[in-house]
Amino acid sequence: MTSPAAPPLDSPAALPAVGAGDRGRPRTYLVRTLGCQMNEHDSERMAGLLTDAGYVEAPTAGAGSLLGEVDGADVVVINTCAVRENASDRLYGNLGQLASIKKRRPGFQIAVGGCLAQQDRAGIVERAPYVDVVFGTHNIDVLPVLLERARHNEEAQVEIEEALKTFPSTLPTKRDSAFSAWVSISVGCNNTCTFCIVPHLRGKERDRRPGDVLAEVGAVVAEGAIEVTLLGQNVNSYGVGFGDRGAFAKLLRACGRIEHLERLRFTSPHPAAFTDDVIEAMAETPAVMPTLHMPLQSGSDRVLRAMRRSYRSAKFLGILDRVRARIPDAAITTDLIVGFPGETEEDFQATLEVVERSRFSSAFTFQYSPRPGTPAATMPDQVPADVVADRYRRLLALQERISGEENAAQVGRTVEVLLADSDGRKDAATARVSGRAPDNRLVHVGLPPDVAALPADRRPRPGDLVTATITHAAPHHLIADSGPAGGTFALRRTRAGDAWERARHAVAAAQAEPAGPRPVGLGMPALPPSRRPGDGP
Repeated sequence: MTSPAAPPLDSPAALPAVGAGDRGRPRTYLVRTLGCQMNEHDSERMAGLLTDAGYVEAPTAGAGSLLGEVDGADVVVINTCAVRENASDRLYGNLGQLASIKKRRPGFQIAVGGCLAQQDRAGIVERAPYVDVVFGTHNIDVLPVLLERARHNEEAQVEIEEALKTFPSTLPTKRDSAFSAWVSISVGCNNTCTFCIVPHLRGKERDRRPGDVLAEVGAVVAEGAIEVTLLGQNVNSYGVGFGDRGAFAKLLRACGRIEHLERLRFTSPHPAAFTDDVIEAMAETPAVMPTLHMPLQSGSDRVLRAMRRSYRSAKFLGILDRVRARIPDAAITTDLIVGFPGETEEDFQATLEVVERSRFSSAFTFQYSPRPGTPAATMPDQVPADVVADRYRRLLALQERISGEENAAQVGRTVEVLLADSDGRKDAATARVSGRAPDNRLVHVGLPPDVAALPADRRPRPGDLVTATITHAAPHHLIADSGPAGGTFALRRTRAGDAWERARHAVAAAQAEPAGPRPVGLGMPALPPSRRPGDGP
């Protein structure tokens, strides 16, 4: 495709208003996330970059579908995952839906980033030639420039870096939540699990300095957040990069001393590196919530060895015992893979036994799928799909029973629930509000009649805290209807709720009267000021 002639690089026209749409209207964007919490946090960075460049977030409330969400967007960014087999299917399914919009809306742009973009690279454009931009996990910062370059040149821009270019936490951020924040403490991973593509796509682990992490936690708390989740591919190996193996426990304690931070979480630790000093820090730091996500993957020592997980089931169970000894109310969740190459029925039974003993409150369960580029993808004895499906069904049934029993044991407990935006699909019909207990269980809280009748601006808001007693339980949620029955109910309006309210008003104002676009360059080389035409030597 022939690109239109570019203006001289020293002319004002070479610095287009990136966010400018039709008739100078700021362009709108939608960032859609496929994948894990690391991806969600990266998406906040992408949204922050676009907002900083003059774009405005597209209104999507109540859209209910990708096409509905896209209806108000000029740019759609899909942040991809490459961990599971269906990741590629999900991406191209989404792109297929967007193709029809691309045909009928001139100027509509599609960008693809994240792990699958890092892996497939130009193959995405070859398969979906209507995609405008492809960028990787190591160069999120170039997104606005690539979008504008694609618009100016009228051809796809593919830019993938092999190593981290800019630490993501230094980039602008538009957080999804005003009251809860992700904070990365590291990127990349030094483990060599045979089923995982993440180290190849995100690189070796790089730790942030403790002072930088604490500064960011302090900043998001100052903005109104009362809950922070520390993120890393392997959080409890934090500090190895700068020579302090006890750094993670110290970081938990230091974060716990930050004023106004009420809830501190982290994900995900690796059992092989989990140490007792972390358990002590969890138990002794009031802000650290009584919850732990500890990936098991398999209960078979033989399979764990083939996975290169570098721990065995006895060590895993020992960690859980020590955590529960110091934090009796801890809710422990996990990841499980069924059907890893060579897994026998005996191996699978070992997994069922460890799951039974572990008493997980919930589990993310996956059927093994080969990921290109991983050692497991070429291992012999791939388990037949029908066998994998049968084992998966049996594992789900076991975990469903355990989750139900563990949740039933919560009935009668009084909990403080941090309210969320939209965790309850039936809340409007039931006059309930929803959020998370300290142990991260989902709780739907019934409002007393006098509270339910309050004007909208005086009712409980996302970010506020309500205290109620659990009255009913199901495997995946709890119900606290003590308030409507005349029992325990208390509302604490918080600075986090105030922050949510400010953010809601700011979004409404931006969509009604968006700010003017900011001039941003195309990322092309420019002449230094002293060597422009007409200047002296």
